Amino acid sequence: MPQLNPVPWFAILMFSWLIFLTVVPPKVLGHVSLNDFVLQSIKAFKTASWNWPWY
Repeated sequence: MPQLNPVPWFAILMFSWLIFLTVVPPKVLGHVSLNDFVLQSIKAFKTASWNWPWY
């Protein structure tokens, strides 16, 4: 039964991972994000206590 012979399937697995790890990351990292992050100043919000009329 040829599917029990691991030699060709292991080679296919190694070549596919080699291609995956050498071709795909540069393509993915080459994309430019259209929404650049802008650091905004951190403001401390002033909170006021509520005036509860029934308390």
